[in-house]
Amino acid sequence: MTEPHPRIGFVSLGCPKALVDSERILTQLRAEGYKIAPSYEDADLVVVNTCGFIEAAIDESLCAIDEALAENGRVIVTGCLGARAAHVRERFPEVLAITGPQRYEEVVGAVHRFLPPRHDPFQDLLPPQGVKLTPRHYAYLKISEGCNHRCSFCIIPALRGRLQSRPIGLVLREAERLVAAGVQELLVISQDTSAYGADLHHRTDEWHGRTWRSHVYDLARGLGELGVWVRLHYVYPYPHVDDLIPLMAEGSILPYLDIPFQHGSPRILKRMRRPAAAEDTLRRIETWRAVCPEIALRSTFIVGFPGETETDFEALLDFLSAARLDRVGCFQYSPVDGAKANDLPDPVPPDLKEARYHRLMQTQLRISRERLRARIGQLMEVLVDEVADGRATARSFADAPEIDGKVYIRYADGLRAGDRCRVLVEEAGDYDVWGRLSDMPALYPTG
Repeated sequence: MTEPHPRIGFVSLGCPKALVDSERILTQLRAEGYKIAPSYEDADLVVVNTCGFIEAAIDESLCAIDEALAENGRVIVTGCLGARAAHVRERFPEVLAITGPQRYEEVVGAVHRFLPPRHDPFQDLLPPQGVKLTPRHYAYLKISEGCNHRCSFCIIPALRGRLQSRPIGLVLREAERLVAAGVQELLVISQDTSAYGADLHHRTDEWHGRTWRSHVYDLARGLGELGVWVRLHYVYPYPHVDDLIPLMAEGSILPYLDIPFQHGSPRILKRMRRPAAAEDTLRRIETWRAVCPEIALRSTFIVGFPGETETDFEALLDFLSAARLDRVGCFQYSPVDGAKANDLPDPVPPDLKEARYHRLMQTQLRISRERLRARIGQLMEVLVDEVADGRATARSFADAPEIDGKVYIRYADGLRAGDRCRVLVEEAGDYDVWGRLSDMPALYPTG
């Protein structure tokens, strides 16, 4: 009787970069004959890929480990929280093994040790794009690991090391494989996308008979030749980012920038040790919009940073009102073990942080509502994520998956996930819009 394939359960937490780490681990395990179990009870062993960036993420990771141990009992811990192995081991002495982030070989080695593989080369076929945890029509494309910045609130360099870029040839060839497998949207991710290739001194590589630099501009141009949506995340506002805007205006890549501004007060930005804090950000935003009027800007901000006064917070609200960003996320500052910001004086009381969070989100709500209402009557290309009961949930160029808004399409019979189509926007809410296919009659004809 044939011995059954060992089955791995997998829990992936944290940011898209951690998701790509999970995909790499799963791809290697699948190549070695392991099966992926859909539930704890079906798994012979469970891997938990954790996040350890902020306190809430640490709590979520600890809860996930606890649940996996209770439901299965055989657990390997990896990811950012795994970098604090002593902390995890003290809380959960029964875990089988603990590894840090980007330790793919160590994770796979631990799986081998506690659940040896049974590989059948005639049956264990792996798709060329590897194992993906996203829907078939979009994928995250990680271009580098680590970060060279030393922001006072962040411990990513301690967890993931300094910037380590992938050569551009490897990235472009991976992107080609993903597109060949049906991917319609590539989401470029890293800790610092703008710095891509700096550690390689922007060395060159050959692709399709041409020479390309390991540089974000060449990367954007190359990806733009693949005929799919290309969305840039985690872009720091270095001067050379200005060179990307014409590529957006001409349609090579999506007119979308995810830039973590973090605050609007120069004093707080200095305490945060943020790069490009001295840039005249509002003037640059104005310039970007002059070159590419449809550009969508997303950012995240921290309220309640140590020493933040009411004057600082008002400066942040003034920045938001002037910048009129399309998408905004906000976090209340929380101490992170090992961060330099922990040593700063004048912590903001929790109730004041909470109040400022709600004030910021109310300010942004008004901006979002106004900007979306301006889209009523416009035709937009969208990418369909889901179709159910004759209606579709889709996204426009302004909407990254899971973090931004949605486009809801009425009368979507015939559409499938992964389709790209044109939609006439008819209604707008606080964060989402509703519309119909451009070739469908109006629901309520006028005139």
